[in-house]
Amino acid sequence: MTLTRRSEAATPASRVPRHVAIIMDGNGRWAGKRKLPRIAGHREGAKSVEDTIRAAAEMGIEYLTLYAFSVENWSRPKNEIKGLMGLLVKVLRQYQKTLGKEGIRVVPIGRLSDLPPVVAGQLAETVKATEKNTRLTVLLALSYGGRVEITEACRSLAQLAVEGKIRPGDIDEAMISRHLYTAGFPDPDLLIRTSGEMRLSNFLLWQASYTELFVTPVLWPDFRKKHLAEAVADFNQRQRRFGGV
Repeated sequence: MTLTRRSEAATPASRVPRHVAIIMDGNGRWAGKRKLPRIAGHREGAKSVEDTIRAAAEMGIEYLTLYAFSVENWSRPKNEIKGLMGLLVKVLRQYQKTLGKEGIRVVPIGRLSDLPPVVAGQLAETVKATEKNTRLTVLLALSYGGRVEITEACRSLAQLAVEGKIRPGDIDEAMISRHLYTAGFPDPDLLIRTSGEMRLSNFLLWQASYTELFVTPVLWPDFRKKHLAEAVADFNQRQRRFGGV
């Protein structure tokens, strides 16, 4: 199933979207269907992450944003969070050795100060090891929330105004964008959500204003290259207007 916006009087989409964002949903349901613990779904989902990153690089996508852990996810059971954080450290080490050698850069976005020290340390190491790679940039959203992101941008701008460095009238959309976690990166062209749920779940609320949406019933642990290709093919049938005629 897809959420589609079409128009006859519009500019055709590019052959390959420059920036793809993914809400990776369905790990728990995948595990539940197999009567496995939830962490088993997360482990299988990690395989989908690697396959999707490689597929994106092969397709020529420049930026891939993955919604890995939300600010709301901290309310999950402590054992699940502990397992997720341990898996994240393991996955970062693995990807640093493999995908890092394939020209793929990792950039974290989110409220990173929330992360446990061991995760923050490994993340910093992975970022450093891949910072010069240019084939594909993977923005890893960790302890991320769209509302929190916008709130922090507003606080930052308010502080600048208090210090007399800007005037309230100076604030425009471009200035706000420069104070978001994604500053310096283009807005996503295509946002994919797995598991069939029809919501953004507090993900890239500002950046996704004119993003094309694709919703698939496939659970994230089952998502592979062919599913990404399906979403991109559907994207190419869209005619993007950005609010114009």
